[in-house]
Amino acid sequence: MRENSTSSIPFYEELPAFFSRLESQDRVRTLREPQGLDLCSNDYLGLSKHPEIIQSLKEGIDLYGAGSTASRLVRGHRSIFQKLEEEFSSWVGSEGSLFLANGYTANVGAISSICDPSYVVFADRNNHASLMDGVRLSGAKKVYYHHQDFDHLEELLKKYSSSKHKMIVTESLFSMDGDVTDVEGLLNLKERYGTLLYLDEAHSIGVWGKKGAGVSHMKVPEERISQIDFRMSTLGKALGLEGALVSCSESSREYLLHCARTFVFSTAPIPAIAHAGMTAIRLAQSMDSERSTIERNSDDLRRELRERGYSTGSSNSQIVPILMQSEKDSLLFASRLLDAGFEAKAIRPPTVTQSRIRVSIHAGITPEQLKSFIEHFPRL
Repeated sequence: MRENSTSSIPFYEELPAFFSRLESQDRVRTLREPQGLDLCSNDYLGLSKHPEIIQSLKEGIDLYGAGSTASRLVRGHRSIFQKLEEEFSSWVGSEGSLFLANGYTANVGAISSICDPSYVVFADRNNHASLMDGVRLSGAKKVYYHHQDFDHLEELLKKYSSSKHKMIVTESLFSMDGDVTDVEGLLNLKERYGTLLYLDEAHSIGVWGKKGAGVSHMKVPEERISQIDFRMSTLGKALGLEGALVSCSESSREYLLHCARTFVFSTAPIPAIAHAGMTAIRLAQSMDSERSTIERNSDDLRRELRERGYSTGSSNSQIVPILMQSEKDSLLFASRLLDAGFEAKAIRPPTVTQSRIRVSIHAGITPEQLKSFIEHFPRL
C-alpha cells in the first residue's frame, strides 16, 4: 500500500499541535449563520436589505451579466465602473477614484505600490491588518506611534526627518476602538514634515461628515480635503454592498491603475455591484435622519453603560467597545447575549489588546431594543 505522500511534510505534521493549542486557549474559530438582533455587523444604514439596492443589483445582472470575466486591464472593464468612480469622487471631493474588489485588497494594493524600501511609514498602533500588510509587502520601514498620540508621532517624524520618503497611515474611525481621528491635526503634521497621508475611511463613509462623505469632511475644512493624498472607502459597510475605492489625485489614480497588483492581477468586481453602488451613493447622501439616529443611540448606549460601571474606552462613534476584564468574561457575556437574542461579538487578543464586546449601532435599532440590550449588563 502506498504511503500517504503528505505524512512526512512538516506542515501536516504540525497541524494537530496547532489545533490543540487553539483549543487549550479557547480560540477555535467557527462559522455560522447570523442569529438574533444585529449588533455586530457594519451595515450601519441598513442598505444591504434596501429594496432599491436589491433591485439595482438585479438590473445590473440583466445589463452586464453575472461576472466581469477578467481583470479590468484585459477584458473586465465596463463603463459602469468609471461612472461609479466619477460619482464617488464627486461625493467625497476627490479628483479621481479607483474601484477595487474590497477594502483589504484596496489597502494592500495601494500601500504596497506607493511605498518601497526607501520609505518610512508611520502607522497608528491600532491600525487594521490590511493597512499593515500593505506596509509589510512594500518593504518600507514600519514605525508605530502610540494610538492617537500625535505628540509621539511628531517625535518619530523628527527622528526620521532626514528620510526623503515618508507616509502616515491611519484609520479615520477605528474599527475596534470606535474613536475618531483628528484628520486636520494629521494634515498639519504632514505639511510640517513633508509626508504623504493615507486615510482609511472604511467605517466612516456613509455615517460621518456632510452627506455621509466621511470623517475627513467633518474634521477638515473643504479647501484642505485635497491635501489628503489617499483615502480608502468601502461599499461593504454603510453602503450595504462590497468593493472599495481609493480616492486621490488623477495622476495618483493612474499610477495605481498601472502598479497596484491587487488591481492589475485581479478579476474585476461584478459589474452589477458598481451599478447598485450608484444607487447606494444616492441613498446614503440623503440619510441624515438615519445618521442622527445612529449618533443618538450610540451616545445613549455609552452613557448608560458607563453609569452601570462599564468602560467603553475612547469610543465616540457608532462603534462601542464594552471592555472586559478577561477573555473568559467576554466569551461568557457574548454567549448570554446571544441566548437573549442579541448578537454582539466577543473580540479578543491578538485582534485587540483588551478583550471586549464590540457593539456596532445601525440605524434600524429601536430605543426599546437598545434599552433591552442594556438591561443585560448588571451594575458593577
